Amino acid sequence: MGVLLALVPTAAFADALVDNVNGVTMDKDGKVVRFTGLLLSPDGKVTALLRREDKRPAKLDWRADMKGRVLLPGFIDAHGHVLDLGFRAMALDLSDSNSLAEAQAKIRAYAAANPERKWILGGGWNQERWKLGRFPTTADLDAAVSDRPVWLSRADGHASWGNTMALREAGVTARTVSPAGGRIEKTGAQVGGAPGGVFVDAAQELVQRVVPPPLPKERDAAFVQAQRLLLASGVTAAADMGTTIDDWLTYRRMGDRGALRVRVIGYSSGVETALQVGGAGPTPWLYGDKLRMVGVKLYADGALGSRGAWLKQPYADAPGQVGAGFMTDAQLQNRMSRAAMDGWQVAVHAIGDRADAQVLDAIALMAETYKGDRRWRVEHAQIVDPADLPRFAKFGTIASMQPVHQTSDRTMAEARLGPARLTGAYAWATMLRNGSKLAFGSDFPVERPDPWAGWAAAFTRADEAGQPFGGWQPQERVTREQAWWAFTGGAAYAGFAEKQFGTLAVGQRADFIIVDRDPMLASPSELRATRVEETWVSGEKVWERGK
Repeated sequence: MGVLLALVPTAAFADALVDNVNGVTMDKDGKVVRFTGLLLSPDGKVTALLRREDKRPAKLDWRADMKGRVLLPGFIDAHGHVLDLGFRAMALDLSDSNSLAEAQAKIRAYAAANPERKWILGGGWNQERWKLGRFPTTADLDAAVSDRPVWLSRADGHASWGNTMALREAGVTARTVSPAGGRIEKTGAQVGGAPGGVFVDAAQELVQRVVPPPLPKERDAAFVQAQRLLLASGVTAAADMGTTIDDWLTYRRMGDRGALRVRVIGYSSGVETALQVGGAGPTPWLYGDKLRMVGVKLYADGALGSRGAWLKQPYADAPGQVGAGFMTDAQLQNRMSRAAMDGWQVAVHAIGDRADAQVLDAIALMAETYKGDRRWRVEHAQIVDPADLPRFAKFGTIASMQPVHQTSDRTMAEARLGPARLTGAYAWATMLRNGSKLAFGSDFPVERPDPWAGWAAAFTRADEAGQPFGGWQPQERVTREQAWWAFTGGAAYAGFAEKQFGTLAVGQRADFIIVDRDPMLASPSELRATRVEETWVSGEKVWERGK
Protein backbone atom coordinates (compact mmCIF):
# COMPACT_ATOMS: atom_id res chain seq x y z
CA MET A 1 0.00 0.00 0.00
CA GLY A 2 3.01 2.24 -0.25
CA VAL A 3 6.61 2.43 0.91
CA LEU A 4 8.09 2.84 4.35
CA LEU A 5 10.57 5.57 5.13
CA ALA A 6 12.70 6.35 8.15
CA LEU A 7 14.86 9.43 8.34
CA VAL A 8 16.22 9.25 11.85
CA PRO A 9 18.93 11.68 12.95
CA THR A 10 22.10 10.22 14.40
CA ALA A 11 21.66 12.10 17.68
CA ALA A 12 19.31 10.29 20.06
CA PHE A 13 17.45 13.46 20.98
CA ALA A 14 14.45 15.32 19.64
CA ASP A 15 12.33 17.98 21.27
CA ALA A 16 8.91 16.55 20.56
CA LEU A 17 7.31 13.36 19.28
CA VAL A 18 3.89 12.74 17.81
CA ASP A 19 3.75 8.99 18.24
CA ASN A 20 1.58 5.93 17.71
CA VAL A 21 0.15 7.23 14.45
CA ASN A 22 -0.95 5.60 11.24
CA GLY A 23 1.01 8.20 9.31
CA VAL A 24 0.61 8.58 5.54
CA THR A 25 2.26 11.11 3.25
CA MET A 26 4.03 11.25 -0.12
CA ASP A 27 7.65 11.70 -1.04
CA LYS A 28 8.99 14.04 -3.71
CA ASP A 29 8.56 11.30 -6.33
CA GLY A 30 4.85 10.94 -5.58
CA LYS A 31 5.18 7.62 -3.75
CA VAL A 32 3.11 6.88 -0.67
CA VAL A 33 5.14 6.90 2.54
CA ARG A 34 3.94 5.30 5.80
CA PHE A 35 5.28 5.98 9.28
CA THR A 36 4.31 5.64 12.95
CA GLY A 37 6.05 8.60 14.56
CA LEU A 38 6.82 12.22 13.76
CA LEU A 39 9.82 13.93 15.38
CA LEU A 40 9.70 17.72 15.68
CA SER A 41 12.21 20.47 16.37
CA PRO A 42 11.58 23.29 18.87
CA ASP A 43 10.40 25.58 16.07
CA GLY A 44 7.81 23.09 14.81
CA LYS A 45 9.70 21.55 11.90
CA VAL A 46 9.89 17.89 10.96
CA THR A 47 13.22 16.27 11.89
CA ALA A 48 12.30 12.64 11.14
CA LEU A 49 9.61 10.19 10.15
CA LEU A 50 9.84 7.01 12.24
CA ARG A 51 8.83 3.44 11.46
CA ARG A 52 7.42 1.15 14.13
CA GLU A 53 10.79 -0.55 14.73
CA ASP A 54 12.73 2.70 15.04
CA LYS A 55 13.88 3.56 18.56
CA ARG A 56 12.25 6.63 20.08
CA PRO A 57 14.43 9.27 21.74
CA ALA A 58 14.69 8.95 25.52
CA LYS A 59 14.60 12.67 26.18
CA LEU A 60 11.70 14.76 24.88
CA ASP A 61 10.11 18.08 25.69
CA TRP A 62 6.70 16.53 25.04
CA ARG A 63 5.08 13.50 23.49
CA ALA A 64 1.59 13.15 22.01
CA ASP A 65 0.09 9.66 21.75
CA MET A 66 -2.37 9.57 18.86
CA LYS A 67 -3.58 6.05 19.75
CA GLY A 68 -3.15 4.66 16.25
CA ARG A 69 -5.17 7.32 14.47
CA VAL A 70 -4.45 8.42 10.89
CA LEU A 71 -2.09 11.39 10.44
CA LEU A 72 -1.79 13.19 7.09
CA PRO A 73 -0.08 16.38 5.91
CA GLY A 74 -2.40 19.37 5.98
CA PHE A 75 -4.02 20.26 2.68
CA ILE A 76 -3.01 23.33 0.71
CA ASP A 77 -5.80 24.98 -1.24
CA ALA A 78 -4.08 26.41 -4.30
CA HIS A 79 -6.85 28.87 -5.14
CA GLY A 80 -9.22 30.56 -2.71
CA HIS A 81 -10.42 33.90 -1.41
CA VAL A 82 -9.87 33.98 2.34
CA LEU A 83 -11.74 37.11 3.43
CA ASP A 84 -14.58 36.40 0.99
CA LEU A 85 -15.03 33.02 2.68
CA GLY A 86 -15.39 34.71 6.05
CA PHE A 87 -17.75 37.40 4.81
CA ARG A 88 -19.89 34.77 3.09
CA ALA A 89 -20.18 32.92 6.41
CA MET A 90 -21.22 36.14 8.17
CA ALA A 91 -23.66 37.40 5.54
CA LEU A 92 -26.69 36.11 3.67
CA ASP A 93 -25.67 32.82 2.07
CA LEU A 94 -27.77 31.51 -0.82
CA SER A 95 -25.38 28.74 -1.88
CA ASP A 96 -27.75 25.97 -0.79
CA SER A 97 -30.90 27.48 -2.30
CA ASN A 98 -32.45 25.24 -4.98
CA SER A 99 -34.97 27.63 -6.52
CA LEU A 100 -35.66 31.31 -6.94
CA ALA A 101 -38.61 31.04 -4.54
CA GLU A 102 -36.40 29.43 -1.89
CA ALA A 103 -33.80 32.17 -2.34
CA GLN A 104 -36.46 34.88 -2.07
CA ALA A 105 -37.70 33.35 1.18
CA LYS A 106 -34.16 33.34 2.61
CA ILE A 107 -33.58 36.94 1.55
CA ARG A 108 -36.88 38.00 3.10
CA ALA A 109 -36.12 36.18 6.36
CA TYR A 110 -32.59 37.55 6.58
CA ALA A 111 -33.79 41.13 6.07
CA ALA A 112 -36.44 40.69 8.76
CA ALA A 113 -33.86 39.29 11.18
CA ASN A 114 -31.43 42.15 10.50
CA PRO A 115 -33.49 45.35 10.55
CA GLU A 116 -30.43 47.45 11.49
CA ARG A 117 -28.54 46.66 8.29
CA LYS A 118 -28.72 49.53 5.81
CA TRP A 119 -27.76 47.22 2.94
CA ILE A 120 -28.57 43.54 2.62
CA LEU A 121 -25.38 41.90 1.37
CA GLY A 122 -24.50 38.30 0.61
CA GLY A 123 -24.15 35.88 -2.25
CA GLY A 124 -23.93 32.32 -3.45
CA TRP A 125 -26.88 32.34 -5.85
CA ASN A 126 -26.74 30.28 -9.02
CA GLN A 127 -29.51 30.48 -11.59
CA GLU A 128 -28.30 27.18 -13.09
CA ARG A 129 -28.94 25.39 -9.81
CA TRP A 130 -32.36 27.01 -9.67
CA LYS A 131 -33.07 25.74 -13.22
CA LEU A 132 -34.38 29.22 -13.93
CA GLY A 133 -33.34 29.36 -17.57
CA ARG A 134 -32.46 33.05 -17.21
CA PHE A 135 -30.76 35.50 -14.87
CA PRO A 136 -32.85 36.74 -11.91
CA THR A 137 -34.13 40.33 -12.14
CA THR A 138 -34.64 43.43 -10.03
CA ALA A 139 -38.33 42.57 -9.89
CA ASP A 140 -37.50 39.14 -8.47
CA LEU A 141 -35.42 40.79 -5.77
CA ASP A 142 -37.88 43.60 -5.09
CA ALA A 143 -40.48 40.92 -4.39
CA ALA A 144 -38.33 39.80 -1.45
CA VAL A 145 -37.00 43.16 -0.16
CA SER A 146 -37.85 46.58 -1.51
CA ASP A 147 -37.29 48.92 1.47
CA ARG A 148 -33.46 48.70 1.46
CA PRO A 149 -30.74 48.18 -1.12
CA VAL A 150 -29.90 44.52 -1.73
CA TRP A 151 -26.69 43.43 -3.49
CA LEU A 152 -25.88 39.74 -3.86
CA SER A 153 -22.92 38.15 -5.65
CA ARG A 154 -23.28 35.08 -7.83
CA ALA A 155 -21.65 31.88 -6.59
CA ASP A 156 -18.61 32.43 -8.82
CA GLY A 157 -18.19 36.10 -7.89
CA HIS A 158 -18.34 37.10 -11.56
CA ALA A 159 -21.83 38.61 -11.45
CA SER A 160 -23.99 40.39 -8.86
CA TRP A 161 -27.72 40.96 -8.50
CA GLY A 162 -29.30 44.14 -7.21
CA ASN A 163 -32.77 45.36 -6.39
CA THR A 164 -34.29 48.66 -7.53
CA MET A 165 -33.03 50.54 -4.47
CA ALA A 166 -29.46 49.34 -5.01
CA LEU A 167 -29.52 50.48 -8.63
CA ARG A 168 -31.06 53.80 -7.61
CA GLU A 169 -28.33 54.36 -4.99
CA ALA A 170 -25.73 53.70 -7.68
CA GLY A 171 -27.40 55.95 -10.22
CA VAL A 172 -27.71 53.14 -12.76
CA THR A 173 -30.36 53.77 -15.43
CA ALA A 174 -31.26 52.63 -18.93
CA ARG A 175 -28.69 55.12 -20.20
CA THR A 176 -25.82 53.54 -18.22
CA VAL A 177 -23.32 51.94 -20.59
CA SER A 178 -21.67 48.59 -19.91
CA PRO A 179 -17.97 49.13 -19.13
CA ALA A 180 -15.14 47.37 -20.91
CA GLY A 181 -14.82 43.83 -19.58
CA GLY A 182 -18.34 43.86 -18.17
CA ARG A 183 -22.00 43.56 -19.12
CA ILE A 184 -25.24 44.95 -17.75
CA GLU A 185 -28.01 42.43 -18.32
CA LYS A 186 -31.00 44.22 -19.86
CA THR A 187 -34.72 43.54 -19.53
CA GLY A 188 -36.26 41.63 -22.39
CA ALA A 189 -34.39 41.40 -25.65
CA GLN A 190 -33.71 45.11 -25.95
CA VAL A 191 -30.03 45.96 -25.73
CA GLY A 192 -30.96 49.51 -24.82
CA GLY A 193 -33.60 48.48 -22.31
CA ALA A 194 -33.66 49.04 -18.57
CA PRO A 195 -31.07 47.28 -16.41
CA GLY A 196 -32.34 43.82 -15.56
CA GLY A 197 -30.65 43.64 -12.16
CA VAL A 198 -27.61 41.46 -12.92
CA PHE A 199 -24.18 42.98 -13.54
CA VAL A 200 -21.46 40.77 -15.00
CA ASP A 201 -17.73 41.07 -14.24
CA ALA A 202 -16.45 44.66 -14.50
CA ALA A 203 -20.01 46.02 -14.55
CA GLN A 204 -20.38 45.00 -10.90
CA GLU A 205 -18.28 48.00 -9.90
CA LEU A 206 -21.09 50.33 -11.06
CA VAL A 207 -23.01 49.33 -7.93
CA GLN A 208 -20.19 47.99 -5.73
CA ARG A 209 -18.62 51.45 -5.50
CA VAL A 210 -21.57 52.73 -3.41
CA VAL A 211 -21.77 49.72 -1.09
CA PRO A 212 -20.48 50.67 2.40
CA PRO A 213 -17.07 49.00 2.88
CA PRO A 214 -16.58 46.76 5.92
CA LEU A 215 -14.81 48.18 8.95
CA PRO A 216 -11.39 46.80 9.99
CA LYS A 217 -12.95 45.01 12.96
CA GLU A 218 -15.46 43.39 10.59
CA ARG A 219 -12.62 42.25 8.37
CA ASP A 220 -10.89 40.75 11.40
CA ALA A 221 -14.07 38.89 12.33
CA ALA A 222 -14.39 37.60 8.77
CA PHE A 223 -10.83 36.29 8.87
CA VAL A 224 -11.46 34.46 12.13
CA GLN A 225 -14.50 32.80 10.55
CA ALA A 226 -12.57 31.85 7.42
CA GLN A 227 -9.65 30.48 9.41
CA ARG A 228 -11.97 28.31 11.49
CA LEU A 229 -13.65 26.89 8.38
CA LEU A 230 -10.33 26.13 6.69
CA LEU A 231 -8.73 24.46 9.70
CA ALA A 232 -11.88 22.42 10.32
CA SER A 233 -11.66 21.15 6.73
CA GLY A 234 -8.03 20.12 7.14
CA VAL A 235 -6.66 23.05 5.11
CA THR A 236 -3.52 24.42 6.75
CA ALA A 237 -2.44 26.77 3.93
CA ALA A 238 -4.22 28.63 1.15
CA ALA A 239 -3.26 30.73 -1.84
CA ASP A 240 -5.30 33.93 -1.47
CA MET A 241 -6.13 35.05 -4.99
CA GLY A 242 -6.70 38.78 -5.32
CA THR A 243 -5.32 40.03 -1.98
CA THR A 244 -6.19 43.71 -1.51
CA ILE A 245 -4.42 46.22 0.71
CA ASP A 246 -7.25 45.88 3.25
CA ASP A 247 -6.90 42.07 3.14
CA TRP A 248 -3.15 42.31 3.69
CA LEU A 249 -3.60 44.67 6.64
CA THR A 250 -6.07 42.19 8.14
CA TYR A 251 -3.54 39.35 7.89
CA ARG A 252 -0.87 41.58 9.41
CA ARG A 253 -3.15 42.52 12.33
CA MET A 254 -3.83 38.83 12.94
CA GLY A 255 -0.13 38.01 12.73
CA ASP A 256 0.83 40.83 15.08
CA ARG A 257 -1.64 39.50 17.66
CA GLY A 258 -0.39 35.93 17.30
CA ALA A 259 -3.79 34.91 15.94
CA LEU A 260 -2.67 33.77 12.48
CA ARG A 261 -2.97 29.98 12.39
CA VAL A 262 -3.62 29.09 8.74
CA ARG A 263 -0.87 29.94 6.29
CA VAL A 264 -1.70 32.53 3.62
CA ILE A 265 0.17 32.83 0.32
CA GLY A 266 -0.92 36.17 -1.11
CA TYR A 267 -1.42 37.02 -4.77
CA SER A 268 -2.14 40.71 -4.95
CA SER A 269 -5.12 42.27 -6.63
CA GLY A 270 -3.16 43.81 -9.50
CA VAL A 271 0.39 45.07 -9.87
CA GLU A 272 -0.16 48.32 -7.99
CA THR A 273 -1.18 46.51 -4.79
CA ALA A 274 1.89 44.26 -5.01
CA LEU A 275 4.18 47.26 -5.31
CA GLN A 276 2.51 48.96 -2.33
CA VAL A 277 2.93 45.88 -0.18
CA GLY A 278 6.29 44.52 -1.29
CA GLY A 279 8.06 47.49 -2.83
CA ALA A 280 10.90 45.97 -4.82
CA GLY A 281 9.53 42.42 -4.91
CA PRO A 282 7.86 39.60 -3.00
CA THR A 283 7.79 39.94 0.77
CA PRO A 284 9.75 37.60 3.03
CA TRP A 285 7.88 34.92 4.94
CA LEU A 286 6.40 36.46 8.08
CA TYR A 287 5.25 35.09 11.44
CA GLY A 288 7.03 31.76 11.16
CA ASP A 289 6.15 31.09 7.50
CA LYS A 290 2.50 32.01 8.06
CA LEU A 291 2.23 34.87 5.57
CA ARG A 292 3.88 35.99 2.35
CA MET A 293 2.89 37.98 -0.69
CA VAL A 294 4.56 36.17 -3.56
CA GLY A 295 2.64 37.07 -6.69
CA VAL A 296 0.19 39.15 -8.68
CA LYS A 297 -3.28 38.02 -9.73
CA LEU A 298 -4.63 39.19 -13.09
CA TYR A 299 -7.86 38.42 -14.96
CA ALA A 300 -8.04 37.51 -18.64
CA ASP A 301 -11.80 36.84 -18.68
CA GLY A 302 -14.90 36.08 -16.62
CA ALA A 303 -16.75 32.87 -15.74
CA LEU A 304 -18.63 30.27 -17.74
CA GLY A 305 -21.83 30.42 -15.69
CA SER A 306 -22.38 34.11 -16.42
CA ARG A 307 -21.14 33.70 -20.02
CA GLY A 308 -18.22 35.97 -19.27
CA ALA A 309 -15.59 33.35 -20.13
CA TRP A 310 -13.90 34.36 -23.40
CA LEU A 311 -14.41 31.72 -26.08
CA LYS A 312 -12.95 31.28 -29.55
CA GLN A 313 -16.40 30.45 -30.90
CA PRO A 314 -19.84 31.67 -29.70
CA TYR A 315 -21.66 30.05 -26.81
CA ALA A 316 -23.80 27.11 -27.89
CA ASP A 317 -26.73 28.45 -25.82
CA ALA A 318 -26.18 32.14 -26.71
CA PRO A 319 -25.00 32.25 -30.34
CA GLY A 320 -24.42 36.01 -30.32
CA GLN A 321 -22.00 35.94 -27.39
CA VAL A 322 -18.35 34.89 -27.01
CA GLY A 323 -17.78 36.33 -23.54
CA ALA A 324 -15.24 39.06 -22.96
CA GLY A 325 -11.49 39.45 -22.79
CA PHE A 326 -10.63 41.81 -19.94
CA MET A 327 -7.41 43.09 -21.52
CA THR A 328 -5.88 43.48 -24.93
CA ASP A 329 -2.81 41.38 -25.65
CA ALA A 330 -0.60 44.43 -25.10
CA GLN A 331 -2.26 45.31 -21.78
CA LEU A 332 -1.90 41.78 -20.44
CA GLN A 333 1.74 41.56 -21.53
CA ASN A 334 2.56 44.96 -20.04
CA ARG A 335 1.10 44.03 -16.65
CA MET A 336 2.79 40.64 -16.63
CA SER A 337 6.08 42.27 -17.54
CA ARG A 338 5.73 44.94 -14.85
CA ALA A 339 5.19 42.22 -12.25
CA ALA A 340 7.90 39.90 -13.53
CA MET A 341 10.59 42.57 -13.70
CA ASP A 342 10.47 42.85 -9.90
CA GLY A 343 10.39 39.11 -9.36
CA TRP A 344 6.69 38.70 -8.68
CA GLN A 345 5.09 35.42 -9.68
CA VAL A 346 2.24 35.97 -12.15
CA ALA A 347 -1.11 34.16 -11.83
CA VAL A 348 -3.72 34.85 -14.51
CA HIS A 349 -7.37 33.81 -14.33
CA ALA A 350 -8.34 32.23 -17.66
CA ILE A 351 -11.45 30.09 -18.10
CA GLY A 352 -12.46 30.24 -21.76
CA ASP A 353 -10.34 28.76 -24.56
CA ARG A 354 -9.66 32.19 -26.09
CA ALA A 355 -8.48 33.56 -22.73
CA ASP A 356 -6.27 30.53 -22.10
CA ALA A 357 -4.68 30.96 -25.53
CA GLN A 358 -4.08 34.64 -24.84
CA VAL A 359 -2.34 33.87 -21.54
CA LEU A 360 -0.23 31.08 -23.05
CA ASP A 361 0.83 33.46 -25.83
CA ALA A 362 1.82 36.04 -23.22
CA ILE A 363 3.79 33.49 -21.17
CA ALA A 364 5.75 32.43 -24.26
CA LEU A 365 6.61 36.07 -24.93
CA MET A 366 7.51 36.81 -21.28
CA ALA A 367 9.76 33.73 -21.11
CA GLU A 368 12.02 35.24 -23.77
CA THR A 369 12.92 38.06 -21.37
CA TYR A 370 12.32 36.73 -17.88
CA LYS A 371 14.44 33.66 -17.33
CA GLY A 372 14.86 31.41 -14.34
CA ASP A 373 12.26 29.77 -12.11
CA ARG A 374 9.15 31.86 -12.79
CA ARG A 375 6.35 29.30 -12.31
CA TRP A 376 3.81 31.18 -14.45
CA ARG A 377 0.33 30.22 -13.20
CA VAL A 378 -2.88 29.87 -15.19
CA GLU A 379 -5.80 29.92 -12.78
CA HIS A 380 -8.72 27.60 -13.68
CA ALA A 381 -7.71 26.63 -17.26
CA GLN A 382 -11.21 25.17 -17.52
CA ILE A 383 -11.92 25.23 -21.25
CA VAL A 384 -8.80 24.80 -23.38
CA ASP A 385 -8.53 24.22 -27.11
CA PRO A 386 -6.96 20.73 -27.38
CA ALA A 387 -4.34 22.24 -29.68
CA ASP A 388 -3.25 24.50 -26.81
CA LEU A 389 -3.03 21.84 -24.10
CA PRO A 390 0.62 20.87 -24.83
CA ARG A 391 1.64 24.49 -24.35
CA PHE A 392 0.97 24.20 -20.60
CA ALA A 393 4.08 22.00 -20.37
CA LYS A 394 6.36 24.82 -21.52
CA PHE A 395 8.20 27.50 -19.51
CA GLY A 396 7.41 25.86 -16.16
CA THR A 397 3.75 26.84 -16.46
CA ILE A 398 1.45 25.63 -13.68
CA ALA A 399 -2.18 24.70 -14.31
CA SER A 400 -3.98 25.74 -11.12
CA MET A 401 -7.29 23.89 -11.34
CA GLN A 402 -10.31 23.05 -9.17
CA PRO A 403 -11.74 19.51 -9.44
CA VAL A 404 -15.06 20.45 -7.82
CA HIS A 405 -15.76 22.90 -10.65
CA GLN A 406 -15.98 19.94 -13.01
CA THR A 407 -18.56 18.09 -10.92
CA SER A 408 -20.55 21.26 -10.19
CA ASP A 409 -20.44 22.71 -13.68
CA ARG A 410 -20.57 19.72 -16.03
CA THR A 411 -24.21 20.09 -17.17
CA MET A 412 -23.83 23.84 -17.47
CA ALA A 413 -20.58 23.37 -19.42
CA GLU A 414 -22.36 21.00 -21.80
CA ALA A 415 -25.06 23.62 -22.40
CA ARG A 416 -22.61 26.50 -22.82
CA LEU A 417 -20.18 24.67 -25.09
CA GLY A 418 -21.98 21.84 -26.85
CA PRO A 419 -20.37 18.37 -27.14
CA ALA A 420 -17.66 19.29 -29.65
CA ARG A 421 -15.74 21.54 -27.28
CA LEU A 422 -15.65 19.29 -24.20
CA THR A 423 -12.42 17.50 -25.14
CA GLY A 424 -10.26 20.17 -23.55
CA ALA A 425 -12.55 20.81 -20.58
CA TYR A 426 -11.13 20.26 -17.08
CA ALA A 427 -8.35 18.23 -18.72
CA TRP A 428 -6.31 17.24 -15.66
CA ALA A 429 -4.91 13.93 -16.92
CA THR A 430 -3.85 15.43 -20.25
CA MET A 431 -2.05 18.21 -18.39
CA LEU A 432 0.01 15.63 -16.49
CA ARG A 433 0.62 13.44 -19.54
CA ASN A 434 1.96 16.48 -21.37
CA GLY A 435 4.37 17.20 -18.51
CA SER A 436 2.51 20.16 -17.01
CA LYS A 437 2.59 20.97 -13.30
CA LEU A 438 -0.79 20.62 -11.58
CA ALA A 439 -2.02 22.37 -8.43
CA PHE A 440 -5.50 21.80 -7.02
CA GLY A 441 -7.78 24.02 -4.98
CA SER A 442 -11.47 24.72 -4.42
CA ASP A 443 -11.94 28.40 -5.35
CA PHE A 444 -13.68 28.92 -2.01
CA PRO A 445 -16.20 30.42 -1.35
CA VAL A 446 -17.39 29.68 -4.91
CA GLU A 447 -17.23 26.08 -3.70
CA ARG A 448 -16.85 24.84 -0.13
CA PRO A 449 -13.22 24.59 1.06
CA ASP A 450 -13.59 20.81 1.16
CA PRO A 451 -10.43 19.06 -0.05
CA TRP A 452 -12.02 15.62 0.42
CA ALA A 453 -14.68 16.39 -2.19
CA GLY A 454 -12.03 17.77 -4.52
CA TRP A 455 -9.79 14.76 -4.03
CA ALA A 456 -12.62 12.29 -4.75
CA ALA A 457 -13.80 14.26 -7.79
CA ALA A 458 -10.29 14.29 -9.24
CA PHE A 459 -9.91 10.53 -9.53
CA THR A 460 -13.57 9.69 -10.29
CA ARG A 461 -14.89 12.64 -12.37
CA ALA A 462 -18.18 11.95 -10.53
CA ASP A 463 -20.14 13.96 -7.98
CA GLU A 464 -21.15 13.01 -4.43
CA ALA A 465 -24.06 10.94 -5.80
CA GLY A 466 -21.67 9.02 -8.04
CA GLN A 467 -23.01 10.70 -11.16
CA PRO A 468 -22.47 10.29 -13.96
CA PHE A 469 -21.74 6.58 -13.64
CA GLY A 470 -18.15 5.91 -14.69
CA GLY A 471 -17.28 9.60 -14.56
CA TRP A 472 -17.72 12.59 -16.88
CA GLN A 473 -15.10 12.60 -19.64
CA PRO A 474 -13.43 9.78 -17.65
CA GLN A 475 -10.27 9.84 -19.76
CA GLU A 476 -9.31 12.96 -17.76
CA ARG A 477 -9.30 11.22 -14.37
CA VAL A 478 -6.03 11.35 -12.48
CA THR A 479 -4.91 8.74 -9.97
CA ARG A 480 -5.68 8.98 -6.26
CA GLU A 481 -2.01 9.71 -5.59
CA GLN A 482 -1.70 12.35 -8.31
CA ALA A 483 -4.75 14.16 -6.96
CA TRP A 484 -3.41 14.09 -3.40
CA TRP A 485 -0.07 15.48 -4.56
CA ALA A 486 -1.82 18.36 -6.35
CA PHE A 487 -3.53 19.28 -3.05
CA THR A 488 -0.26 19.10 -1.05
CA GLY A 489 3.20 19.08 -2.62
CA GLY A 490 1.95 20.41 -5.97
CA ALA A 491 0.03 23.25 -4.36
CA ALA A 492 3.06 24.16 -2.21
CA TYR A 493 5.31 24.18 -5.27
CA ALA A 494 2.83 26.40 -7.12
CA GLY A 495 3.27 29.03 -4.39
CA PHE A 496 7.09 28.80 -4.04
CA ALA A 497 6.48 27.20 -0.63
CA GLU A 498 7.82 23.67 -1.09
CA LYS A 499 10.77 24.33 1.24
CA GLN A 500 8.46 25.59 3.96
CA PHE A 501 5.59 23.06 4.03
CA GLY A 502 3.53 20.59 2.02
CA THR A 503 4.38 16.92 2.59
CA LEU A 504 5.96 16.58 6.06
CA ALA A 505 9.39 16.23 4.47
CA VAL A 506 12.34 16.68 6.82
CA GLY A 507 12.93 20.41 7.34
CA GLN A 508 9.35 21.38 6.47
CA ARG A 509 6.88 22.78 8.96
CA ALA A 510 4.93 20.11 10.85
CA ASP A 511 1.49 20.95 9.48
CA PHE A 512 -0.70 17.87 9.81
CA ILE A 513 -4.20 16.64 10.44
CA ILE A 514 -5.64 13.72 12.40
CA VAL A 515 -8.55 12.07 10.58
CA ASP A 516 -10.96 9.19 11.15
CA ARG A 517 -9.96 6.94 8.20
CA ASP A 518 -7.13 6.01 5.89
CA PRO A 519 -7.70 7.93 2.63
CA MET A 520 -5.72 5.42 0.60
CA LEU A 521 -8.13 2.63 1.56
CA ALA A 522 -11.40 4.59 1.43
CA SER A 523 -13.95 4.39 -1.38
CA PRO A 524 -14.78 7.71 -3.06
CA SER A 525 -17.93 8.13 -0.95
CA GLU A 526 -16.00 7.23 2.21
CA LEU A 527 -13.27 9.69 1.28
CA ARG A 528 -15.84 12.46 0.90
CA ALA A 529 -17.17 11.62 4.39
CA THR A 530 -13.74 11.86 6.07
CA ARG A 531 -13.86 13.74 9.38
CA VAL A 532 -10.97 15.88 10.52
CA GLU A 533 -10.46 15.36 14.25
CA GLU A 534 -7.49 17.65 14.87
CA THR A 535 -5.46 20.19 12.88
CA TRP A 536 -1.87 21.05 13.79
CA VAL A 537 0.29 23.84 12.37
CA SER A 538 4.03 23.99 13.12
CA GLY A 539 3.60 21.23 15.66
CA GLU A 540 0.91 23.12 17.57
CA LYS A 541 -2.69 21.95 17.79
CA VAL A 542 -4.80 24.83 16.43
CA TRP A 543 -8.18 23.14 15.97
CA GLU A 544 -9.98 20.16 17.51
CA ARG A 545 -13.42 18.83 16.74
CA GLY A 546 -15.94 19.70 19.43
CA LYS A 547 -13.66 22.23 21.13
